Amino acid sequence: MEERHRGDKKSPCFLDLKIFLECFLHFLFPQDTFLNFLSFFQFLSYSTTMAVGKSRGNKKSYGGSCSVTATMLVFVFVCVFGVWMLTSTTLVSPRKKSPIQKAASSLDSVFENPHRKTNLPRKIPNPTATVFEDNPGDLPSDAIKSDDDLMDQTRNASIETEHEREITKNVVDDVETVNENDVGKQEAKQVKKEKQKQETEDTQNTNPFKRHTEKTITAKNIENEADQQNGRIGHEESDMKNQENKQKDANEGDEKGNLKNDQERHVTDEEHEKSSSEVSDDHAQHDDDTQIESHSIATETKSQVGNQESQETSEQMEQDKIETNTINTKTPEKDTNVHETTASEITTDSKDSKHAWITQADQSTNHNGRSKEAEDDVNTSEFKWELCNVTAGTDYIPCLDNEKAIKMLHGRHHYEHRERHCPEEAPTCLVPLPEGYQTPISWPQSRDKIWFHNVPHKGLAEVKGHQNWVKVTGEFLTFPGGGTQFIHGATHYIDFVQQMVPEIAWGKHTRVILDVGCGVASFGGYLFDKDVLTMSFAPKDEHEAQIQFALERGIPAISATMGTQRLSFPSNVFDLVHCARCRVPWHKEGGRLLLELNRVLRPGGYFVWSATPVYKKNEEEDVQIWKEMSALTEAMCWDLITIKKDALNGIGVAIYQKPESNECYNERKIQEPPMCNPDDDPNASWYVTLQTCMHKVPTNEKERGSQWPEEWPSRVQTPPYWLEKNPMGVLEKSTPTDFETDYERWKWVVSKTYMSGLQIDWSNVRNVMDMRAVYGGFAAALKDLKLWVLNVVNVDSPDTLPIIYERGLFGVYHDWCESFSTYPRTYDLLHADYLFSNLKKRCKITPVIAEVDRIVRPGGKLIIRDESTTIGEIKNLLKTLHWKVHLIPSKNQERVLSAKKSTWRPKTYAAPS
Repeated sequence: MEERHRGDKKSPCFLDLKIFLECFLHFLFPQDTFLNFLSFFQFLSYSTTMAVGKSRGNKKSYGGSCSVTATMLVFVFVCVFGVWMLTSTTLVSPRKKSPIQKAASSLDSVFENPHRKTNLPRKIPNPTATVFEDNPGDLPSDAIKSDDDLMDQTRNASIETEHEREITKNVVDDVETVNENDVGKQEAKQVKKEKQKQETEDTQNTNPFKRHTEKTITAKNIENEADQQNGRIGHEESDMKNQENKQKDANEGDEKGNLKNDQERHVTDEEHEKSSSEVSDDHAQHDDDTQIESHSIATETKSQVGNQESQETSEQMEQDKIETNTINTKTPEKDTNVHETTASEITTDSKDSKHAWITQADQSTNHNGRSKEAEDDVNTSEFKWELCNVTAGTDYIPCLDNEKAIKMLHGRHHYEHRERHCPEEAPTCLVPLPEGYQTPISWPQSRDKIWFHNVPHKGLAEVKGHQNWVKVTGEFLTFPGGGTQFIHGATHYIDFVQQMVPEIAWGKHTRVILDVGCGVASFGGYLFDKDVLTMSFAPKDEHEAQIQFALERGIPAISATMGTQRLSFPSNVFDLVHCARCRVPWHKEGGRLLLELNRVLRPGGYFVWSATPVYKKNEEEDVQIWKEMSALTEAMCWDLITIKKDALNGIGVAIYQKPESNECYNERKIQEPPMCNPDDDPNASWYVTLQTCMHKVPTNEKERGSQWPEEWPSRVQTPPYWLEKNPMGVLEKSTPTDFETDYERWKWVVSKTYMSGLQIDWSNVRNVMDMRAVYGGFAAALKDLKLWVLNVVNVDSPDTLPIIYERGLFGVYHDWCESFSTYPRTYDLLHADYLFSNLKKRCKITPVIAEVDRIVRPGGKLIIRDESTTIGEIKNLLKTLHWKVHLIPSKNQERVLSAKKSTWRPKTYAAPS
């Protein structure tokens, strides 16, 4: 009996292997399958035990029995594994897709869907945000990508790809679990999936390269959340349908030319990899390209998973289109088109840029602009024009001559009737020409005389002729160069001011100035000899056509008034502000109007005041005004540098300086005028009500306004010191790099294309307007010519106007859905770089073209760089106006249009307005 019990006793090796195999089978198979294999294993176990017992009777060692047992168990394991392989539902033929693979493929199609990214919510505006500590604002997100952002994209793409793999793996696991009816495992996997999701989100949120995560909801996060909530993707027929729809969408996009933009993106990415300093780096795309960019991303993803053949075919089609589109291009050099294309890309606002930059529209609580989606309801090639039937006649300015709105005003004490009151519907009528109109006289002769019939007004000559403002001399209006405070000429007066304060240093230290109540702008006209750029302004009042006189002479000026609203300039931008008998009551109402000058005057800048209260001490009114002005300027911490009398003109001049620190503000015993609230942005100025307060002086060394700009002319090409504070520029690079790239690009475009390829005689061009400026690169490229450029920064674009002033140029804010505050026939050339393709999303194009026709002189020019479709619409409208149009084809759906205005006017008048 003892021998028999010894024979039944199993060896340790056998027991261990038996336990291991049972556990292994339990892990591999469901419950019922496991029981069948367990019975089979027990049979084999018994047979093996009997064999071992016989071997023990033969006195074999335990080592030998273990060897036999191991051999038997290996054989059993191989058999079991083979059966499992044959019965497994997870292995399929590589030539066919299982339902699980189809589910995963369908999931991939969800990630690739280009339409999911076009409906993302816009970033929530933050009214307290600042850009370089100057302008607030917010934009869609398609423009700013620096080298840091490329690293950003690489890391985020890696995270997102890993996240997609995890989700795909989870879907596969879930389908396997359902097929095997293992409810317990399904619940466990669900818990595991939720944990993986949380870990992925934590990784993304803690990414050190991620910016603006507090307010920006990314497309991928939205897709992941939607996919998690929608449950499992399971049905094979639905998956196949999704795949077919996806392919169909891609093909339709190719037919529309979207792949052309895809190729641009591919080329740009390759250039980034080659060198971060190349001119063609990944430039900003305008708002129209949002959906195209998303489609580009989807196409690239599909090419990675198997649609490479379709991608290559589409790219070939695209290349054929490019070759066809550029076959007739005439350019001075081979690579002209390349630079032209890049030049357009750099000034196209991207949605990403608008997340980092602030716009004027965001801060204009009283903005009445027509920011609606509107399409012209007429055929642009058949539009019928009529003459404007208005009281203003040939001098019609729609936003300043809106008689209906002016009549409804409650008062005029604050010059409300001189401010902008734009009609609800922008006019589409044409302003008639004055009888006897002639081609304007060229600069510099125009500074001294203009054709009388071009500005047929004698009233100002009769009132101000004795002060040498303007005189009628035969068929000319002549300008002796005088003014109320400088009867003997502006040149002497200008030299006298610098003698008073040599630190003013005209044309070097002082480059951009503001002339308030400028009259016919002789002061600014003669400052051109000193290399000084003067923004002159005055209202459209009883001094009839004074601004029109200035512009006809070739001197920059705008129609504006100091009333109830801020001037349309940023804060801290003018080197000097000048007022010579400008008839502004600075001392009234707590100094509200003088405080507006304080807002736009640069810290350390000068206020030059030449008026009777400065030097007439025998009249009670003048004495009282001087007393109040002295108290006000002292409370504002302005330093009275000097007062001197000009013996030649018999007038006196007082020169004040704005403080460069906040020390005086903090030491005032009486806080009057008060300091502005911290949330009051000093740069917001589009339809913003005046405030009776002062803003603190910037003191941080990297903050705009804390340092004086470099001397002219070096400042025009040197990136401002404070640009380094903002890591992202409008044009998708670091801001200083953006600045330099923009300047180099426009120098190339102007010299290679504009100077010789547009049939323009630049010797006859004096007054120029850049209707959509970014950094002022176009104006800077023209700085050596005898002309000036008014840079217009659109209120819905990134606010770069402070940069333009910092480099020694000037400009204003404006919304082109409204009329511009200038007289008709006042500009020789208008330049619009991708203005209209962005603008037509908010307002109709026909009224804007009517406004262009109003502003440009007969014989004047219009240059437009834009998309082909937009250029086609504008070309049709210009032809109905009898403009002479010249087109230059270019690459990548861009074209350049040059047009010349004729003297044609329609014969019929519109209904009275």
